[in-house]
Amino acid sequence: MKSKSRALVALTAAFAMTAALSACGRDGGDSGDTGDQSDVAPIADGPATGTLEVWAMGAEGEKLPELVKKFQEENPDVTVNVTPVPWESAHDKFTSAIAAGTTPDVAQVGTTWMGEFVGLDALDPTPELIDVDKFFTGGQETTVVDGVSYAVPWYVETRLVYYRTDIAEQAGITEPATDWEGLKEMAKKMQSDGGAEWGISLQPGGTGSWQTVLPLMWSNGGEIVNDDMTEFTFDTEENVEALEYYKSFFDEGIANKSPAQGTTEADFASGKVPMFISGPWMMAAVEAAGGEGFADKYDVMEMPEAESSASFIGGANLAVFKNTENRDAAWKLVDFLTQEETQVEWYDLTTDLPSVQSAWEAEALSSDEKLAKFGSQLENAFAPPSISTWEQIATAFDSQVERVTKTGSDPAEALAAVQQEATSIGMG
Repeated sequence: MKSKSRALVALTAAFAMTAALSACGRDGGDSGDTGDQSDVAPIADGPATGTLEVWAMGAEGEKLPELVKKFQEENPDVTVNVTPVPWESAHDKFTSAIAAGTTPDVAQVGTTWMGEFVGLDALDPTPELIDVDKFFTGGQETTVVDGVSYAVPWYVETRLVYYRTDIAEQAGITEPATDWEGLKEMAKKMQSDGGAEWGISLQPGGTGSWQTVLPLMWSNGGEIVNDDMTEFTFDTEENVEALEYYKSFFDEGIANKSPAQGTTEADFASGKVPMFISGPWMMAAVEAAGGEGFADKYDVMEMPEAESSASFIGGANLAVFKNTENRDAAWKLVDFLTQEETQVEWYDLTTDLPSVQSAWEAEALSSDEKLAKFGSQLENAFAPPSISTWEQIATAFDSQVERVTKTGSDPAEALAAVQQEATSIGMG
C-alpha cells in the first residue's frame, strides 16, 4: 500500500503512549506535514467573550452542551450555543450555509469534507494558538489542504469485525478469522452450526457502503487514485477482486440483501446476525441491547487480510469558519476542546477516541482490551483522498455497490462505471 492518496494512520504504540500516525492527502506533502501556518493571524490573549454559534452532529451535537459548561465557567463573558445537526442532512446544510454566508462560528466537520470546504474558501486557517504537535500526525494531516491546516482533529476512529464468541464456540470456531477465506468460512459456520439466520451483516450499497468496500480494495493491494493524484484507478484488477469478494457474501446467502434498518444491535444481541463491521461506539450499544453479562459474549477482531489487513479511518475535525465575527473566542473554544483533560472527559461522554496522543494515558482507554484492538487496527487504517469532489464520487460508488449486491451486476462493469463517472467529475 504505497499510495499517498489516503491517510495511513500508525497507532502502533498508542497504548504505550508513543504512537505515531502518518497520512497523505491532496496537498502531496511529506507524511509529517502539519501545515504551513506562518502567515496566519494570531489570537489575542485573555478570556473568551461574546457569543459563539456551534454546529455538531450526532451524539456529539447532543453531548457537547454538557462539555462546554466548563469553558463558559472559565470564560464567564462568553455564551456558547450548540445546534445539533443530523448527520444525514449535515453536508447539505453546511454547503447551503456557505453559499448564503450564514455559517456558524465553530463546527464539527467531516474529514472527507475538508478539501471541498477549503475549495469554497469557507474555513479559517489554524492559528499558532493550537499546538498541532499534540495530535496524532495522521489525524492532524486530515486538516491540511495544499500545505495549510484549516482545522484540528477532534477525534479518530476505525472499524473492526464484531463477533459473538459464544456462537462461534458453538460452531466449533476456536480462533477468529485472519484472512478473507477465513472470514467467509467463519460466517458460514455460524449460520450452519451456530444457529444464526445470517453469517454477517454487510451494507448492500447505499450511503456510506464505500467505507466497508474500500478497505477490502486496500487490503487486496488496490488504490482508487494513482500516486501522483492525476488519475482515478477504481477499475483495477485488485479492486474488481475485492468487490467480487464482497458480492459473494450476498450471492451465497451469508449476508442479507435487504436488511431492516436500525436493528444491528438487536440482531447481534439475539444471535440472528452474529457478526458486523463497525467502530468503537458500538460496544456500548450492543452491551445495552444484550443486557447484563453480554460483554462476555462477544469480541472484536481486526479486519481480515488479503495482502494485508486494512480498515477505514474516520473521525471528525473542528473548524472555525472565515465569516465568524468572534474569531478569537472561536479558536479558544477549539483549543479548550482539544486539551488532554477535555479529550478524556469527551471520551467518557461519547466513547469518541481522542486525537490528542497524551489522552490515551487515561485509565479508561489504556485498560480496555477490546479498545486496544482498535488501536492495533489503526496501524493500517486509511481514508479516501482529500479532494473537493469526494462526496459526489462516493455517491456514485455507493450506487454501483448497491447494483452489484442487490441485482447481481458484474463488479468489473460496476467499477468501470465508477471510473468513468469519477473521471468525468474530476478531483476538483
